[in-house]
Amino acid sequence: KKYCTSVVIAIAMEHEAAPFVEHLKLEKEDNFFSPKAPFVAYSGKYEKCNITVITNGKDEVHGTGAENVGTVPAALAVFMALDKLPETDLLINAGTCGGFRRMGAEIGDTFLTTAVANHDRRIPIPQPDYTTYGVGKIESLKVEKLAESINAKMGVCTTGNSLDKTDEDDHHMKANEASVKDMEAAAIGWACELHETPHFGIKVVTDIVDGEHPTQDEFLANLAAAAQSLQTSLPKVI
Repeated sequence: KKYCTSVVIAIAMEHEAAPFVEHLKLEKEDNFFSPKAPFVAYSGKYEKCNITVITNGKDEVHGTGAENVGTVPAALAVFMALDKLPETDLLINAGTCGGFRRMGAEIGDTFLTTAVANHDRRIPIPQPDYTTYGVGKIESLKVEKLAESINAKMGVCTTGNSLDKTDEDDHHMKANEASVKDMEAAAIGWACELHETPHFGIKVVTDIVDGEHPTQDEFLANLAAAAQSLQTSLPKVI
């Protein structure tokens, strides 16, 4: 196909998705997911493309009202969405991330992923190869020309289920040659591979992982600006 006619955009947090959903005037799809699922879907058109945005919704299991961040809800939401929309041409994982200054990242930068991998699935069992399975590196769709056209940087996104990092995490993030860090991308890549759906990520840096400030403080301070940046970048990407 010369053009994508059906695109799913997976965004973990409602706060990240809201400006883009409002900008494209997407409509909420109340019956898209199973009633038991906490996930949320919005749909509409942008130029010739059918757009579906999915978010992970809020925590109902523990009753906290927190956003369902992390690999488990991300993988399940994407798997269910691609089951629902088997003709999907492309899945884009959009959201915020931490960036590594050692790899040239700065707050506000937009990155397109070259690959995704895990840094906290450490399974040192040689036979069968659980180490490779644990890292779970998956190549992204090649989008070098796209990166040039929107003035984005490119790099590997490393995924783990904690906002902070340990020294052991850092060792594995370096081994992954990661430019950015998030809590969903590798899980989303895995779900896409099961459906044989092309995929890549677009990530806006909210905090510097190897910087001097606490991650949570930088993330909260820059979340709104990063969400607005996604609202500007995503239509260009599509």
